[in-house]
Formats: sequence, structure tokens, C-alpha cells
Amino acid sequence: MTNDPTWTAVDDYFSKLLLPPDKALEQALADSVAAGLPAIAVSPLQGKQLLLLAQMQNPKRILEIGTLGGYSTIWLARALPNDGELITCEFSPKHAEVARANIARAGLSHLVEIRVGPALETLPLLAAEKRGPFDFIFVDADKENNPGYFEWALKLSRPGSVILVDNVVRDGAVADLKNTDPHIVGTRRMHELLTIEPRVTATAIQTVGAKGYDGYTLIRVNS
Repeated sequence: MTNDPTWTAVDDYFSKLLLPPDKALEQALADSVAAGLPAIAVSPLQGKQLLLLAQMQNPKRILEIGTLGGYSTIWLARALPNDGELITCEFSPKHAEVARANIARAGLSHLVEIRVGPALETLPLLAAEKRGPFDFIFVDADKENNPGYFEWALKLSRPGSVILVDNVVRDGAVADLKNTDPHIVGTRRMHELLTIEPRVTATAIQTVGAKGYDGYTLIRVNS
């Protein structure tokens, strides 16, 4: 994604002020890189935002769609009480293995369950097992399936639940209606679903920073 040195410099400035050193998180990123995972985890400041948003929900149950190396999982799990639970869905067994080690090092294995396999197969199983409702849901996986992820997130939520969908701007490509990339088409289709879904209210925010130019959509299930 397009980047600008100023954006990175500002991220570094705020990170130094607001994010104390954290060996578990730093090692999670380092081990993910060493294992050859793509460098697409949320930034440290974005991870802290996930923590704060989740904490505002006083969550007992969190759902994550897209684990990668477990970096965002660690941030989210830290919002839970000792008897809480976080279920995270990851397609790749390799990614799940790296995440499992990172989560264990952070001392959070007792809170986190990793489900390996296509999330659109896992999510119906969670519903059948009555594992919800989830108080906070973070969607950060393959973007072409965002419509399905949103629909299942809604089914697994409750009035007052918050759903956050990451990477919805894609360097501004989401607004280019001629762009037929499946990631863009899936993201646009999800927003079209939002406009006709009376059970939710939502907004979308553009962001710039060390991860480039992107954004997220914040959704609240209506009371």
C-alpha cells in the first residue's frame, strides 16, 4: 500500500509516547516474520485501539476472523477477564501454529481457542455449538469473503455487540467502481449489505500510518 515517511514518523512519535515496551508483542511480530508470514498484522497503535475498543465493551466473549501470527489476538485477549474467551479463526495451519506459540508466550492460552480451517465453515459450527453471542468481533481475513463474514458476525452477535472490519479502504480502491479485484468487490458488497440491514448502524474511517493508507468499518448491533 502507498506510504509516506511522514505517516510513519507520526506513528513512531505516538508509539514512543503511548506504547511501553512489550516483549510478548514484539516477539510475536518477530517470530511471525521469521516464519515467513506476510507482514500484514495491525500496527502497534492499531492493536492498542483494538484493546481499548474491546475494553469499552466489558467483553466476556470475543470473536476474531483472521488470526495470522496472533498479534491482534494478543491485544484483544488482554481485554478479557480471567473467565473470558476468545475464539479466533485461521485458514492456514502454519499461521495457526505460529499464533499458538505467540499466544502461549503471552500467557493467554487459557483464554484463546484457535479454530483452523475456512472461516465460512467454522462460523456455522460456532453457531451450532451455541458459542456466542460475542461482545466484540474483529474481521481481518480474506476480503472477498467480507459479505459472508459480516452476515455470520451478525448472527453470532447480540444487541450492543461491536463488529470491526479492517482494511476496507485499500488505498482508496474501494471507491473506484471500475476496480473488479475480488478483495475490493467483496468489501463493497459488504457495505451494500450494511445499507439495507436495519439491525446495525455503522461508520467507515480512513486511516494513514506505518501500514499505509487504508481504513476500517465500525458496526454496532442495534439495541
